[in-house]
Amino acid sequence: MPGYLPIRRKTARPGEIPIDRIERTQGPAPGTWDTVLIWFMRLTALLWLIKSIAAWATILDVIPGARAFETEPFGRQAAIVYFAVVDAAAAIGLWLTSAWGGVIWLLAVTSAMTLAVLTPQLLPMPVPLLVFGGCVVTMYFLLSWLAAQEAR
Repeated sequence: MPGYLPIRRKTARPGEIPIDRIERTQGPAPGTWDTVLIWFMRLTALLWLIKSIAAWATILDVIPGARAFETEPFGRQAAIVYFAVVDAAAAIGLWLTSAWGGVIWLLAVTSAMTLAVLTPQLLPMPVPLLVFGGCVVTMYFLLSWLAAQEAR
């Protein structure tokens, strides 16, 4: 066959790490702010998991004395289902300290705050809870920035 070149595989010598391996070398030890950021993300993940469980409890009508989920307006039902799913995904991503977890969590927080301000009939949220959400987001950005500065 013209133009055909056989593939040569380079084999590793005894005691040598093969080239096709995907393991990374051990990086530098995490700094203080990096550790604080990880713990902050894990604690926030627990809070958002509780928030997601509360939304699922509303959907499944297991909260005693609460209004039945079926009697809620359609827009409110959609918001409850949205936050039940998004908050759970955000909690998992935050617990794993992954970048996508932070993005989904920021999406969940900003969408909750936006809905609470613009359409309070869909997602009633007291002002202290809105302030708490803003403070948590600010702390996340501050700790991320401090961890990045420490890594340099």
